[in-house]
Amino acid sequence: MTSQHVVVVGGGIVGCMTAMELVARGCKVTIVERNQIASQTSGESSWAGAGILFPLLPWMYSDHVNALTMYGAHAYTEICQRLQQETGIDSHLEPSGMLLLPNFDVPAALAWCDKNQLPFQPVKASAFDVQSLSGEEALWLPTVAQIRPPYLMLALRAWLEQNSVTLLEHTELVPLKATSELNEWQTLNGETLKADQFIVTSGAWSFDLLKDTTEKLKIKPMRGQILLYQPKKNLEQIVYREGFYMVPRRDGYLLAGSTLEDVGFDATTTEVVRDEITAKAEAIMPALKGMPIIKHWSGLRPGTPDNLPTISAHPQIKNLYLNTGHFRYGLTMAPASAKLVAALVCGEKPWLDPEPFALSV
Repeated sequence: MTSQHVVVVGGGIVGCMTAMELVARGCKVTIVERNQIASQTSGESSWAGAGILFPLLPWMYSDHVNALTMYGAHAYTEICQRLQQETGIDSHLEPSGMLLLPNFDVPAALAWCDKNQLPFQPVKASAFDVQSLSGEEALWLPTVAQIRPPYLMLALRAWLEQNSVTLLEHTELVPLKATSELNEWQTLNGETLKADQFIVTSGAWSFDLLKDTTEKLKIKPMRGQILLYQPKKNLEQIVYREGFYMVPRRDGYLLAGSTLEDVGFDATTTEVVRDEITAKAEAIMPALKGMPIIKHWSGLRPGTPDNLPTISAHPQIKNLYLNTGHFRYGLTMAPASAKLVAALVCGEKPWLDPEPFALSV
């Protein structure tokens, strides 16, 4: 255990989970957030995502990515139970299962499920009351779960407040200049934040903070847009087809999305994408035709090559760590990456080999 003071830069799911792990190790923790933690209007991916606790097509990713996502997928049962017991807030964890519609690499999918002991069942798409335009040979993954990101963020915020984590909201930091050791960091309004250690968990904004010190940090914002419906008869499971998913919520809402758009820090929504998502949703679920769109929003993901995050000490700056660049799976990876970076900060033996996630000089 340690009593060191750690500043976590970024108050999304990854930052909040990192703070939880540090609190468990006896650290004094401050989270610095440019907007508001658990805000639903910030354009960030923590609240905007669909909350699928699965890497969609895991056979397309490296073992390093899957090590983080599969750990996180299993960890959320205990995390959500703890958050509800201690804060009274239900994160809406649901084992809704996922129906994978063609086209996808069937042999690779079956081999991956076998190897990783993930229950699966080849099925006919029509048996699930959905329309498949690309063939009937679907795959049912019954153990895939989902969570409601805004509710999870509210629960995390309440837990952090209960556990004496300082939340510095509406506070931006000055982009970091080259230095050999980091003991303090200036805010844009002239304050100085002092700490023993700093961890950058700023998602899509991480590169701007570190671009003068970390040329090889390959992170850029990738916009994703989602539509919200409230159908008379909802789906009973997550449905995925060729990069597009539909996620039914407990209260009768239905999410449809999401896009991958390289448009910088533009978090606006567009009519063109709305029409594209509508067409895809109606093709799978014809009953949506003519139904009103309840809401249309977007979020900015921290895009990285191969979806591989950076979880490591900075190679040149003492007392600076990174836990960022989770791209589409920040929610799913958060428990694992938080545990890994907290171990590095506190001098513990990491539970997972950190080398694949290290930032090169």
